[in-house]
Amino acid sequence: MDARIFLALLAASAIAASPALAQVYQGPGAYSTYGNTTYGPNGATQQTYGNQTYVQGQNGAPTTTYSTYGSQTYGSNGTTYSTHGNTTYGSNGTTATTYGNQTYLQGQDGKVRTCSTYGQQTYCD
Repeated sequence: MDARIFLALLAASAIAASPALAQVYQGPGAYSTYGNTTYGPNGATQQTYGNQTYVQGQNGAPTTTYSTYGSQTYGSNGTTYSTHGNTTYGSNGTTATTYGNQTYLQGQDGKVRTCSTYGQQTYCD
């Protein structure tokens, strides 16, 4: 699963509920958060229960489980994330930084995407 998926979905729910987390990025489009579930493009979903986050990738991709302990998040795919202030750093070189309702996601390719949240809706470019 693309690490940006975790960062973008996390960003949608993070801005709405937990700024320490970044959202999972499944690609450009709209993300909607209702309670503990975020819905993204092409069937991408994220559900959080306590310190466990389950991310279903686009188009039926396998589910990845993320477990958070303090500022550290561990993915079942082997990726780890460390959050310091408003920025989350992935062991794969990805980062997510949040300022207000804007989250900036830098992928492994170096490109920066922007996600903007308004209420329950998050829009990513």
